[in-house]
Amino acid sequence: MAVFDATALLYFLEPDAAAPLDPATGTPLQDAKERIDFLIESLEASGESIVIPTPALSEVLVHAGEAGPQYLEILDGTRCFRIESFDLRAAVELAAMTRDAIAAGDLRAGTKATRAKLKFDRQIIAITRVQGQTTIYSDDGDIATLGAALNIEVVPVHTLPRPPQDPQTSLKFESGND
Repeated sequence: MAVFDATALLYFLEPDAAAPLDPATGTPLQDAKERIDFLIESLEASGESIVIPTPALSEVLVHAGEAGPQYLEILDGTRCFRIESFDLRAAVELAAMTRDAIAAGDLRAGTKATRAKLKFDRQIIAITRVQGQTTIYSDDGDIATLGAALNIEVVPVHTLPRPPQDPQTSLKFESGND
């Protein structure tokens, strides 16, 4: 099972979403959607579920506009997605994480996030933990910082494998070799 935050979910739902920058080139990643689609296909083929924390879903829906209902239909109609709420167990987990950060003298836990963003990010992490997950797919640096401190692997899109090329589309016909 895996967890998608808002960035990974957006690449799946919105084909025109702004691509993340490839750290190797500094240019937008040309195949973010294809990599996410391939990841979803791979997880689904192996019977894995993908957890969508409700705070991440909320972040996507804020900017979805009229596409919001369609996004919900897609998620509801794709059997590998499981939307998980910020519930009592997640609230207790969030309280413990926040209490630990305060006790360590760093409420922001090494991030540069605003307090509002920090609450959303910690809710996503809390849901991840209570669901027993250890991997979040995300391009959010604050999620990566918070996750690393709690032994949660945060996988950015640029590190995902590219889908294999269809051998039929990669054939090149050389002229003059009749």
